[in-house]
Amino acid sequence: MTLSTRLRERAEPIWEREFAHPFVQKLGDGTLDEERFKVWLRQDYLFLIEYGRVLGLAAARAEDLETMGRFADLLQSTLREEMDLHRRYAARFGITPEDLEAATPAPATRAYTDFLVRVAYEGPLAAVVAALLPCAWGYAEIASRLAARDTPPADERYRDWIKTYTSPEFVAYAGWLRDILDHLSDALSGADQKRLTEIFLASSEYEVRFWDMAYKMEEGHDP
Repeated sequence: MTLSTRLRERAEPIWEREFAHPFVQKLGDGTLDEERFKVWLRQDYLFLIEYGRVLGLAAARAEDLETMGRFADLLQSTLREEMDLHRRYAARFGITPEDLEAATPAPATRAYTDFLVRVAYEGPLAAVVAALLPCAWGYAEIASRLAARDTPPADERYRDWIKTYTSPEFVAYAGWLRDILDHLSDALSGADQKRLTEIFLASSEYEVRFWDMAYKMEEGHDP
């Protein structure tokens, strides 16, 4: 059994909490209050900024040019393409680029991104990938499960969210991260793999907290 498979099994209770979360369930059936989704949009924009830093650090940690190049490409596409797509998607909810830039991280957003950046600064590439994986893999799985429902959300904007995270490109990215982690784990000791498990479970828990934050509309405030 690969390490990623074992990690997914260990995280099953957490991931089931994610899928059962009212934000996710209401997004899937189209009944999610728009104001709650707007909180997610603003906070996810801030998350992507820090996510870019983590991708840059992952590129620096890579030991071969192919992996370094892939993380560098991901950083470029996140900063130049994905964030632009996020801005255009947010505009469909009446959120301007200025609104996104003026947003302040919620405590859950700050805690999650601080954790990711700290792992990326301190750990080897395997640790960085273990920290990133619950976000990519989790979103792909959640969106896939929502897409499998008989009735899609009536709101086209929510349908497009599901399409984004079930796209072949996004699913392939999550699969690539799993492959990288499994490859890197072959040379790791039991103690190192235990540390990766702790990181993976922590990121999975932060994912739940991010849904909580958006659903409870707990945005940050200027000092």
